[in-house]
Amino acid sequence: MDILATVIMIIIAVVICAVLFFILRNGLKLLINAVCGVVILFIVSWLNLAPIGDLSIAQVIVCAVGGILGAALLIILSFFGIII
Repeated sequence: MDILATVIMIIIAVVICAVLFFILRNGLKLLINAVCGVVILFIVSWLNLAPIGDLSIAQVIVCAVGGILGAALLIILSFFGIII
């Protein structure tokens, strides 16, 4: 019975590690995308490449959630005069 319990615990540990690996791998991609979007927004604002005005919390949240596509959306909207 002791050996069976050990084998079951090892199998459960391997399954938990595999699930965490897949979750963190995708989570890391999302985190990198969000950071890149916010960095792009700051660079565009700092260099005055688009008329986005002063950065607001809403703009940073859009970039944090949307990532690079969120930053591109904010830049495109700013050229049409829509500033969040």
